[in-house]
Amino acid sequence: MEHRKLKNSELERKSTEEFKAAEKTPIIVILDNVRSLNNIGSIFRTADAFLIEKIWLCGITATPPHKDIQKTALGATETVDWEYAKEALEVVKNLQEAGIKTFAVEQAEKAVFLDAFTPQKGEKYALIFGNEVKGVQQKVVSQSDGVLEIPQLGSKHSLNIAVSAGVVLWDLFSKLTK
Repeated sequence: MEHRKLKNSELERKSTEEFKAAEKTPIIVILDNVRSLNNIGSIFRTADAFLIEKIWLCGITATPPHKDIQKTALGATETVDWEYAKEALEVVKNLQEAGIKTFAVEQAEKAVFLDAFTPQKGEKYALIFGNEVKGVQQKVVSQSDGVLEIPQLGSKHSLNIAVSAGVVLWDLFSKLTK
């Protein structure tokens, strides 16, 4: 069987207006002190792919427009809603008050492995991804409703944050849209 690669014109891409009007996946992403501009851009692009509702950029996390974010985001900063807040902890508290379930993506005691987690239809989730070296701040982990961990079997037990976001967002997207 031969597989022909699709041309860009065959991909049925949404325009910015169509993206804004589309029903979103009930997921919000919180970036807690992410330092890499390339990681930020990559996460925007992943959020666009899975129709994520919003990204919160917190602490030292840079905000668009920035050429190094744009380089990897490929325009996703124009489609995905985003907002900046100095403190991720305040964002988490505000989202919880609004009834949104918050989960840090981290390696922690009593974490639930991603493959064992079943998101509930009708719920909205906020996923917190942390700094490339220090991870999600402990005070933010402690405030969260839970912790999700990506099972890893190798010797490193460490994934790049953009890869982690891709894995977790795809997993929840696929479970929520079945």
